[in-house]
Amino acid sequence: MNDIYTENLADFGYRERVMLAELLQAWNEQGLPADFSDDNVRFAFNHNSGYVFLVNDEYQVAMVRNGSLEIWHNLPYSGEEGFILDLMEDLDASTLNAEDVEYIQQYNPAFGREVA
Repeated sequence: MNDIYTENLADFGYRERVMLAELLQAWNEQGLPADFSDDNVRFAFNHNSGYVFLVNDEYQVAMVRNGSLEIWHNLPYSGEEGFILDLMEDLDASTLNAEDVEYIQQYNPAFGREVA
């Protein structure tokens, strides 16, 4: 097991199978996130991060956050990663590249705009 990334469920340990069950439960109860493509959805595990997640042919990732499935985002310029609400909270739009700001504004048009 030298691979960092695996979709082989035999590589999942007890902890990862518990996380897999949480993913399945969230998917069954709430469905996939609205912008998450259902094209070849499968389970994956990253040995380095310890994350278990759903991935699809669009390379989108969904994970459980507060009991719900949410998309895990990668900003296009900086490469910052996280759930969109966390990115909006943790990042200062004035220090981000315009491409990253525009990406976040797809989810929250007010991000980075001055409020009078």
